[in-house]
Amino acid sequence: MFEQFRLTEVLVQYKQNFVSKLWGEEKYKWEAVKWFQDNWDVNAPDFAEMLNRSLDKTYNLLASANNFPKGMIVGFAKSAPEEVRAMFLSLYDESKDVYERINAFKMQSTVLLEKYGNGAAQHYQYENAISTYLWLRFPDKYYIYKFGEVKTVASELESDYRFKKGAYADNIRNFLKLYDEISVALKEDTELVNLFQSQLTDTCYPDPQLKTLTIDVGFYISRYYSQKEASAAATTEWYGSDYDPGLSVDDWLKLLKDEAVFTTGALEIMKRMKDYGGVASCTQLAVKYGETKNFYNSGSVALARRVCDSTGITPNAREDGSIQWWTILYTGRDAGKDEDGSFIWKLRDELSAALDKVDLSSIELYVAAAPGEQDHGYWWLNANPKIWSFSDIAVGEVQAYTLYNENGNKRRIFQNFLDAKAGDMIIGYESNPVKQIVAIGRVSAEQDGEKLFFEKVEGLTSPIDYATLRGCPELERMEYFQNPQGSLFKLTRGEFDFIFDLIREENPAAQEASIDAYTKSDFLDEVYMTEKRYENLVAVLRNKKNIILQGAPGVGKTFAAKRLAWSMMGEKDDSRIEFVQFHQNYSYEDFMMGYKPVEDGFELKYGIFYRFCQRAANQPDKEFFFIIDEINRGNMSKIFGELLMLIEKDYRGTKATLAYNGLSFSVPKNLYIIGMMNTADRSLAMIDYALRRRFSFFEVEPGFDSEGFIHYQNGLNNETLNELINKVKDLNREITLDKSLGKGFCIGHSYFCGRDVCTEEWLHSIVDYDILPMLSEYWFDDANKLQRWENILQGVFQ
Repeated sequence: MFEQFRLTEVLVQYKQNFVSKLWGEEKYKWEAVKWFQDNWDVNAPDFAEMLNRSLDKTYNLLASANNFPKGMIVGFAKSAPEEVRAMFLSLYDESKDVYERINAFKMQSTVLLEKYGNGAAQHYQYENAISTYLWLRFPDKYYIYKFGEVKTVASELESDYRFKKGAYADNIRNFLKLYDEISVALKEDTELVNLFQSQLTDTCYPDPQLKTLTIDVGFYISRYYSQKEASAAATTEWYGSDYDPGLSVDDWLKLLKDEAVFTTGALEIMKRMKDYGGVASCTQLAVKYGETKNFYNSGSVALARRVCDSTGITPNAREDGSIQWWTILYTGRDAGKDEDGSFIWKLRDELSAALDKVDLSSIELYVAAAPGEQDHGYWWLNANPKIWSFSDIAVGEVQAYTLYNENGNKRRIFQNFLDAKAGDMIIGYESNPVKQIVAIGRVSAEQDGEKLFFEKVEGLTSPIDYATLRGCPELERMEYFQNPQGSLFKLTRGEFDFIFDLIREENPAAQEASIDAYTKSDFLDEVYMTEKRYENLVAVLRNKKNIILQGAPGVGKTFAAKRLAWSMMGEKDDSRIEFVQFHQNYSYEDFMMGYKPVEDGFELKYGIFYRFCQRAANQPDKEFFFIIDEINRGNMSKIFGELLMLIEKDYRGTKATLAYNGLSFSVPKNLYIIGMMNTADRSLAMIDYALRRRFSFFEVEPGFDSEGFIHYQNGLNNETLNELINKVKDLNREITLDKSLGKGFCIGHSYFCGRDVCTEEWLHSIVDYDILPMLSEYWFDDANKLQRWENILQGVFQ
């Protein structure tokens, strides 16, 4: 159920705009249904061609900048026409539950992606697209589902239905119920029905049940009506409007000339309010012009007090007796929900008019640098990815930017290029289609008449989206947002600091902390590997850049990997180590980047390897280590994609364009990849040969004979332990000689590590719950051998 009066309010505005604006923009929906109905033939000999033709008029309903359901389903139909035909037959089988049909279509799309996706990251066949197919086929029964849209509709109409992220089945069923109720209500609005029918043409589906009209009303509520409501809420009530300080323009002019009332600080506040348009919050003023929020808040209150003292005005008082001093100068309102919780001031008309008549040229608009503080400039540099990209530039590399374009014309806002000085800071932004802040830079040398020179200081591991910035009211007067045409835009110190804070929230700076040293000796003391083997291991990794530590369970592969990284770095710096574990469902989207569903569509998210590569690129003089556990459990081609080439030593630093964001990307030369794989797991297929060629493989063997382990063993001083380890060594020799096993199945030393005191109970548990269960797997077809070794190992305790 929903509140009928709320829908009535919506329809008043909807009908006012229907003919003049809405119909011209939305008519294509009714035409899309008519076209589909005229062309759909599930038994067509060429199913793919028929499907493509039937969906030809859907336009942005099934295709947008980041969502391509039509292209993918038609592509699948070309590769597997009968499979896709069967999917639509099942989807259109009205004898089955609607959500079960939608879910089955989605699941089958996942299967098709694996078979025929040609490396595509996703199939785009989700509830929105599948409900569109249902609506096209049965326009008198179904609607187009969009989570964000229906959630807004339910909220605006004060509906009882709830929509929660991830509750797909409940959401679909509640959506159909809600829209059915809206559809019934629309039929009762004779004025709307007549208005709608008067606009129909022969190219439109007649929509007798008004289901498509219901879709359009829902779209209107989400796109237009709810925005108007938010805007109206933000501008409705201006506090202080019912209070009149009684000052004319002439009165304000006299006060403005009185230096005891309007001090320099007060005039700075007034000049900045006027420059901002006369309506601003303290936060907006602080970001744009400098100073703290309290400077504007307390400064305005102090000014208002001085005005009252000078004129004898009685200030505005609340019911509780407290004084609202600011109402002398301003009216005010609570900010809207998109205004970051600020309180907005507006200059009183008389004061604003008086300020227009006084000369404020000697008053500083922007806060000057403090004495002793270097007066840097701050800039927003726009990169067009079709021409150049910040990702093409290494950290520390100097890049030249011409002051004139290829036609010899001056760059827009030419003065900015002349004003930029060495040491000025730069926010590096990639324009469409990327639309993200991706780097921080610095002007390295001012212009020489032809070029301006800058260097890249840092690449962002988590870029900042344009939409995030545009939603910040503190940045609404930024030069780039006023007119984005151009390359170099000025930032105020406050704007730069505000953006920089956003960057640091997502890209924390490396913390300088005391880090313990770690040497080869430390490694050998802990890992129990011979010195010669260790030196071979380091040499192989430095030479190849990529290595896989393979061996049986218990040889300490994971334990060794992190300490190998420490020993090569010379210190225990975990900030330069990243650890992941592969599994069957791990994907390129997790590893590198991909579009992930969010409330109102999809959003490009960067994966762990992409971010780690950016961190390594930001510190080219240090070594970074990416550790992958269970590397052979993942689908290598699915996870690595184009990285299969880029991780090779000879291709380190080589740029390749990524399909998702169109940016250049390379794997830094200072990054090492360490993988681990368990050779004793019979359930796993051999590792992908394409990946095998790019890794060296190092066998991690049991370390019972290493100096480190012998020292550890002697320290425990336990005869039973000594005897048990001798028997395990004998067992390992037999495993090595077994043709069905080999040395990769030996029992590792780590089962016996990590103890300060050795007890017989602990040793018993190792034999009973670790070694014997493993042997039963090894020799499941040789009961005699298994029994013999059980007797030998248990005999140690007799």
